[in-house]
Amino acid sequence: MPKVGIVMGSDSDMPVMSKAADVLEKFGIDYEMRIISAHREPDLFFSYAKQARERGIRCLIAGAGMAAHLPGMCAAVFPLPVIGVPMHTNSLGGRDSLYSIVQMPTGIPVATVAINGGANAALLAVKILAVSDEALLDRLIAYSEEQAQQVMAKDQKLAETGYKAYR
Repeated sequence: MPKVGIVMGSDSDMPVMSKAADVLEKFGIDYEMRIISAHREPDLFFSYAKQARERGIRCLIAGAGMAAHLPGMCAAVFPLPVIGVPMHTNSLGGRDSLYSIVQMPTGIPVATVAINGGANAALLAVKILAVSDEALLDRLIAYSEEQAQQVMAKDQKLAETGYKAYR
């Protein structure tokens, strides 16, 4: 049973939202992914968002560009956490999406990550789920330690090139 729903308004969002799916797979978290437009398919959208909890979804990741209504609309009808992913746009570089998602009215919160931040949206979902799952928390801690090791290895490689650094 999926624990995370990934929803986007267009297939053009797939390169960003697939990064969220990749992270969830890395942590062994079941998810479902859908392309649903809140504007073009409102009945389908409302059905999806209202029934998500019944399907076992504990967190929604919603990506949207331009007017970016999808994350906010998810938060309006889904009672659990919603994470918004603003998409880069050609006209305003994604700032339009970012502002639309982050400026939600009181009572309808949407956690918002960086423009095109699909991977971070999934990591935030993992952290939300890890609050009540010790095994998942252990995997998250190991992931963070792995990232630290990768940075230290890169720093060591830089030092071996002869560049001067504070040590």
